[in-house]
Amino acid sequence: MNARTKSHLKTTEAGIFGRILTNCKEVMTHELSRYVLTLGFSDAEQARMQDLATRNQENNLSADERQELMNYVRAGHLLALLHSKARKSLKKRRVS
Repeated sequence: MNARTKSHLKTTEAGIFGRILTNCKEVMTHELSRYVLTLGFSDAEQARMQDLATRNQENNLSADERQELMNYVRAGHLLALLHSKARKSLKKRRVS
């Protein structure tokens, strides 16, 4: 990862929110880490994302549906970042 990519990650919505959750520290609290790892999309949301993704590949989405799909993509990236930070925080606590 180059410096420009790292810089961009720091200024994305996901990067900013990740720092908020850790109070600008490297690790989340144990309790927050455990809670974050329970977060995820519901079965209905997963089905909706699959439907949107499939129809997007067929170029068969309205503008509103394309925006909805992108909202899910961004939310998924944020969730992945938060899960990663939570796992990292729990691992650091086990090692320390």
